[in-house]
Amino acid sequence: MELDNLDENILRSLMENSKLSYREIGKKVKVSVATVMHRIKKLEKEEIIKKYTTLLNYETLGYDIEVLIEIRISKGKLFEVEKKIATNPNVFAVYDITGDFDAAILARFKNRRQIDAFLKKIQTYDFVERTNTRFILNTIKEKQVEI
Repeated sequence: MELDNLDENILRSLMENSKLSYREIGKKVKVSVATVMHRIKKLEKEEIIKKYTTLLNYETLGYDIEVLIEIRISKGKLFEVEKKIATNPNVFAVYDITGDFDAAILARFKNRRQIDAFLKKIQTYDFVERTNTRFILNTIKEKQVEI
């Protein structure tokens, strides 16, 4: 689907604050409520808008440890292992990657014991050959790509 300027302005408004009403978005982008509603429904149908969510401050919630875990997986079992790891509630992203490892996992934990238990658990999975864990010390930038 080709986006026009109005679609992009609506998306920018939602990315800035997904709680805005159709009326508030309409005022911001200078179109009617009906136009905003129609465009948003179309963007949802086309799965350009996949979900509305809240951005949390995990450190305030006690999740002080964020890690990047690279995993080498053998024998063509990449998706099987990734799906299993993705079910863990501490995991917030799973990626196929290129290079020395096959998958990258991003996860948050409240303490070292939790990460230790998680790492020991995934290292017992069939087809996991090796892991490499990196602690994320500071987040300099983390946001959606602007359109």
